[in-house]
Amino acid sequence: MKRGINIWSFPAGMGIEDCMRLASKAGYDSIELSLDAKGPLSLESSEEQIRAFRTLADELNLEISSLASGLYWDFPLTSDDEQIREKAKEIVRFQLKAATYLGVDAILVVPGCVGADFIPGCKVVPYDVAYDRALEAMKELAPDAEAAGVVIAMENVWNKFLLSPLEMRDFIDKIGSDYVKAYFDIGNVVVNGYPEHWVRILGKRIARVHVKDFRTIVGNINGFVDLLSGDVNFPEVMRALREVGYDGYLTAEMNGFPCATDSVVCHTLDALNRMMAE
Repeated sequence: MKRGINIWSFPAGMGIEDCMRLASKAGYDSIELSLDAKGPLSLESSEEQIRAFRTLADELNLEISSLASGLYWDFPLTSDDEQIREKAKEIVRFQLKAATYLGVDAILVVPGCVGADFIPGCKVVPYDVAYDRALEAMKELAPDAEAAGVVIAMENVWNKFLLSPLEMRDFIDKIGSDYVKAYFDIGNVVVNGYPEHWVRILGKRIARVHVKDFRTIVGNINGFVDLLSGDVNFPEVMRALREVGYDGYLTAEMNGFPCATDSVVCHTLDALNRMMAE
């Protein structure tokens, strides 16, 4: 498996190039970049601007593991507003295209949202309605992903949707495409489940893995903590990943610490090394 870090782990405002250089200097194998609405890697970026990050990664001997995006909280594929749903699909298609420029074969997509307690005023969508809309969207987008040669990896997030590994497994199987899989986030399921169960049930459907830790006694969004300081049973999770044959990226997704960034980045890499040594 390869040791990676998500760009959201760096301080807000830190340039993409500086994040990449720091990740390379620390010794990571890869970095996960993010597509934004505006900025150097965004919906406004040209092919040339996006390819420049691939060039820099090659210079730094750093792989780009995948392309994430936080835009799906503002533009959910399950919105009651049809225009927002269409905008979300446009974002997925642009993200697929950007991934080809970056030379990566997977993108992170939030498949929809029933509700989100950490987003003030988040519009609640009935679960069955959200399910049908997300399924329809993914079936529509699967041919685009196949044409690009890029997997749409759906992440399990705190969206009150696809809440069990059985449901995520069956949802993926209903789409019926090798280009729509799971982006499994270890820490996101600890509040109401066991990540090792998810791994064994999803199996080969896992395209990418986010590594986070969570302290259950907190029980809310503030429960995410430094790796190895929460309640994730990492030895068992690593055994499960090896059992199902996962040999891809382990991408740490941490809070963007404004101070002592070098120390946090290095500590996170050390934690990943210890997990992989189990």
